[in-house]
Amino acid sequence: MATTDHPGVIAPPPLIYLGFLLAGWGLAELGARPEALEAGFGWLAADFGLEMPIRRGAALTLIVGGLVLDGMAAGLFRRRGTAVEPWKPSTVLIIEGPYRFSRNPIYLGFAVTYAGLGIAMDSWVALILLAPCLLVVDRFVIQREERYLAAKFGGAYDAYRQAVRRWL
Repeated sequence: MATTDHPGVIAPPPLIYLGFLLAGWGLAELGARPEALEAGFGWLAADFGLEMPIRRGAALTLIVGGLVLDGMAAGLFRRRGTAVEPWKPSTVLIIEGPYRFSRNPIYLGFAVTYAGLGIAMDSWVALILLAPCLLVVDRFVIQREERYLAAKFGGAYDAYRQAVRRWL
């Protein structure tokens, strides 16, 4: 029986994030918002004086910050000659750049971008769905990747895992 040289994640991670984001937006558009959340971010403006430009600025900052983090991390993979896609074999263990601070900076960048998009869409439902999205990514992507990397890189990955946190 042949073994596969990839972690066997359930779906491409960007699609998992996008699916949850679109589900949150769609549920909100269909009127499935809890009554207390109906006003969107209006309470922020009233309670904290956050006007629309500040909210837009926060959303833009999160979106750009997440995309920059993703680009830095993915670019490191490309420069080192290994696949970014988790359904392809890993040939090099990356432990520098943003990987010094997080074992999953790409997924962290996706989460930050998602939060920015949720704010930009004024969708509390989408923001609430970020928590189950992260749970799915953690359980069905990251844990599979970690088992794969431990088997592939052995002690080097174990030492890295002990030194660097999973998310932050």
